[in-house]
Amino acid sequence: MNHKFFPHTNEEVRQMLERIGFNDLEMLYSEIPEEIRFTGEYDIPNAMSELEIRSFFDKLGKKNNMLTCFAGGGVYDHYTPSAVPNLVSRSEFLTSYTPYQAEISQGTLHYIFEFQSMMAELTGMDIANASMYEGTTATAEAMMVAFDNSKKADTILYSAALNENIIA
Repeated sequence: MNHKFFPHTNEEVRQMLERIGFNDLEMLYSEIPEEIRFTGEYDIPNAMSELEIRSFFDKLGKKNNMLTCFAGGGVYDHYTPSAVPNLVSRSEFLTSYTPYQAEISQGTLHYIFEFQSMMAELTGMDIANASMYEGTTATAEAMMVAFDNSKKADTILYSAALNENIIA
């Protein structure tokens, strides 16, 4: 009965059997018909490293048939880099809300400033906002900034890939 994947020693099994009034496992299993009992050896493969396990399950997962998923409101198959849990565990990265007590939250305010500066540089705009509550508000704010930044425009264009729930 001893096997590295079975947690109990022979002595522990004996004590458990004794506690419930049986002398051995055969006596415990006697009510199970012989023809449905497993009597062979357990074919448990050798141990694998984490990398081997990931590779194994990746290959296994590729055998699945992918179906269209309508749940999730636009949040589908995405990759989360391993750095993300480390970043979000830091309080200055945890929330998008601007802190009320600037003297306590200089680190948060500094990274918001850096983010806004980089976004303004990337977009070529004079300003960029960084403290939005969720996707719909952020999209509306971005559209308003784009519209206000262009003195002549009377129409806002957006990608067809934008989730319709966000622009509704």
